[in-house]
Amino acid sequence: MTRVTSKTALRVLAVDDEKPALDELVYLLRARREIGEIHAAGDATDALRMLRAHPVDAVFLDINMPGLDGMELAGILSEFANPPAVVFVTAHDDRAIAAFDLGAVDYLLKPLHEARLAEAVRRIAAARSAPHQPASDTRTDPSEVIPVELAGVTTLVPRSSVSWVEADGDYARLHTSGGSHLVRIPLSALESRWQDAGFLRVHRSYLVALRLVTGLRTVGTGTVVCLRAEGEARAVELPVSRRQVRELKQRLVHRHRHRGTP
Repeated sequence: MTRVTSKTALRVLAVDDEKPALDELVYLLRARREIGEIHAAGDATDALRMLRAHPVDAVFLDINMPGLDGMELAGILSEFANPPAVVFVTAHDDRAIAAFDLGAVDYLLKPLHEARLAEAVRRIAAARSAPHQPASDTRTDPSEVIPVELAGVTTLVPRSSVSWVEADGDYARLHTSGGSHLVRIPLSALESRWQDAGFLRVHRSYLVALRLVTGLRTVGTGTVVCLRAEGEARAVELPVSRRQVRELKQRLVHRHRHRGTP
C-alpha cells in the first residue's frame, strides 16, 4: 500500500492485527503531507517480512498482537543497523514507561486524534534530521523524559523540569516547573535511574533535585531540606530522614565545589 513520494517524504509502516484499526491508522497517515510511502502489516511476522523488502523511516505499532507483541517487535527493530523510529499506537495506557525505555519516539492512545498523530510525525521528522548519537544510559541522559497520561493524551515531561518527587502509593507525583503529574512508576525506580543526574532520596517519601536546594534547617529533633521555587513548583521544606542527612550534606558540598552553588 504505497503512494508517490518525494525524497524528503517519510516512509512508514503501520502494524495492527485488527483490520478496522489498521485501516483507520493508514487513512490518518495518508492525510499527512510529510508522509510518502505507507505500508501495512497485520502482525509482527508480516511486518518483519515487509521491512526486509521495504526499509522505512518509522513504524506505527500496536502492542497487543498474537505471536510477537509490539514490545517484542520494537526490541527486534532496535537491533537493526539503521533502526526505524517507533511510535506505539495502543488502547492501553499502562505500557508507556516500558515503551519509552525501548526508545519509542511517541506513544499514542486509541482512538487516535489527528493533533497527536501530527505531533508524532513531527517528532519522527526531527529524529530523522538529527545526527545519530549512540544510545546512552538513561540515568545520566540529560534529555530523559517521563511520559505522563492525562485525559487520553501522553505528554512528555523533561526530567530537567522536575523539582521534587513525592511517593504516592505505588505511583510517584512529579512536582515540576509546569505543574504536578502522577506517573505509574515507583519512587524507588526513579531514585535508581536519577541518582547520577543530581537527584537524591532524602526520605522514604521524597526525592529532590539538588540544584534547587537552598539549605538545611533543624526543626525540633529533625531536619528539613529547603527547595526554592521554580515555575509552578512552589518553594517547599521537606523532611530528611536521619540516615540521609550526612549524605545530603556531602552531595551539596560536592556540588558547591565542582559546579558552583545551585
